[in-house]
Amino acid sequence: MIISDLETPALLIEKSKLERNIENMQLLADKRGVKLRPHTKTHKIPELAKLQIANGAEGIAVAKLSEAEIMADAGIEDIQIANIIVGQSKVKRLYKLHERVKSLSCNVDSAEAVEAIAAEFDKNDKWLDVYIEINSGHNRSGLNSYKDIYKLASYIQNSSGVNLIGLFTHAGHAYAADSHEQIEEIGRYEGEFLIEIAGQLLNDRIYITNISVGSTPTAPYCSKVEGVTEIRPGNYVFYDMIQVGLGSCKVDDCALTVLATVISIPDKNRVIIDAGSKALNTDRGASKTLAPEGYGYVIGKNCVIERLSEEHGIISHNGEDFRIGEKLRIIPNHACVVTNLFDFAYLVDGDEITDRYEIKARGKSQ
Repeated sequence: MIISDLETPALLIEKSKLERNIENMQLLADKRGVKLRPHTKTHKIPELAKLQIANGAEGIAVAKLSEAEIMADAGIEDIQIANIIVGQSKVKRLYKLHERVKSLSCNVDSAEAVEAIAAEFDKNDKWLDVYIEINSGHNRSGLNSYKDIYKLASYIQNSSGVNLIGLFTHAGHAYAADSHEQIEEIGRYEGEFLIEIAGQLLNDRIYITNISVGSTPTAPYCSKVEGVTEIRPGNYVFYDMIQVGLGSCKVDDCALTVLATVISIPDKNRVIIDAGSKALNTDRGASKTLAPEGYGYVIGKNCVIERLSEEHGIISHNGEDFRIGEKLRIIPNHACVVTNLFDFAYLVDGDEITDRYEIKARGKSQ
């Protein structure tokens, strides 16, 4: 089967680029002496998680408990839930998942979250590894006051059923940076800030084993910080146009494309494709200066996808050649969101389709 046989929109993964991206990030981690724990919310595909582990990754990170369950179903046994688990039903699911894998952890940033988890695990005479989530500038969840961090660390140490193993942060504000220098500064700071907190905790007789940091744009910089133990990039497996803008990669590194068909050419400067917001998404990134142009990059064409409706993409151009029925490959702006829009992805080698992956963790938001 070849690419032109596919009905569109369809999601394609270029095999050679996928493998190169996985290898290069593993080489970076190995060079820096840190563990690589890929965040699988980008691809949501157990087969690709296993490929990352086979290439040297320590285990995986996931965004949601339901994603962790999917990966455990596939036989993956080292899982970090890079999120905070709250709610009795989810805590019970967390315990059941813990019984199925060799290593499981999650984040906490409140005594209330710790108390619920500790109660469920302690009554079964089990222990769950937890990270204290730190706010390193993204201003989402996480603590940044040392007083609050120390108070929570002490509470965990005095609780049965939970084991404090590390500090965790996500410097997501790097995606809103307006220069490559700013990304580097954010990356260094997320590592240095957590190392500073770990040092203070050590002075207060609380020992921190793991320092977990890093995203695709900041991984090259936070991994340089002495004392960092693991990085958690996710997007690097595919890359996308937001990462191109941020300087994380080149266009030729992008492994994920949406295959679309030209369905209308209503005038000489406007082309309509069958991939709209339900295939490409409307994300253009958070940066004001490094954001991509339009809603995806059309490979081999000098044009801009200037608008999206649900089922249609509207392309503007000035004299580019298009024809009705022509199939286009489009690098999306945000790969993580786009994979969540499809049931399957096709692994391709040139024009040949070599495999089809079910995106088993798509839609897993609980």
